[in-house]
Amino acid sequence: MFFDPLCPWAWMTSRWLMEVEKVRPIDVTWSVMSLSVLNEGRDDLPEQYRELLSRGWAPVRVVIAAAREHGDEVKKKLYDAIGTRLHPGGRGKDEADMRTVLAEALEEAGLPAELIEAADNVPGDEIDKALRASHERGISLVGQDVGTPIIALEDTAFFGPVVTPAPKGQDAGRLWDGSVLVASTPGFYELKRTRDKDPDFS
Repeated sequence: MFFDPLCPWAWMTSRWLMEVEKVRPIDVTWSVMSLSVLNEGRDDLPEQYRELLSRGWAPVRVVIAAAREHGDEVKKKLYDAIGTRLHPGGRGKDEADMRTVLAEALEEAGLPAELIEAADNVPGDEIDKALRASHERGISLVGQDVGTPIIALEDTAFFGPVVTPAPKGQDAGRLWDGSVLVASTPGFYELKRTRDKDPDFS
């Protein structure tokens, strides 16, 4: 799964995949993509969304820095700690609180506090290069006209599933089975309908 910690829909998908792991023999790997990278240079975005994206650099950079220094296995632990605060917790609505969220998440994940220093967007530095490489890996699997979440199943990747609330138990397993089915169908590209509910974090 490719996630941006900022995205509530990626959070829902990640909670679903955790349920799938309980009922199907899968082992999820966690990778970073970035809505801030994806939308870089776009002038047609609403002001509120641009403000959100400006806060979006910090969490992805901190996750990338943590993985570079402490291994890929810390990504999920840190994502859980950040996402719990941002989504069900409703925090991170401004730059200062985002920094506090990241500092708390690093502590919860047992990671060094100084990793917060990676939060500032510095185009062209080593964290930026690693972030863009991770983002490009996800986008290259699925194409440019999508966002997050992205899930990849063997040789096929797609945007989604976008679902709320996250299915649990065998309902989660059935959605996984359907995802595998469509991913294995040659020429299958898209299912979509208008979303009329906000994320339900229950």
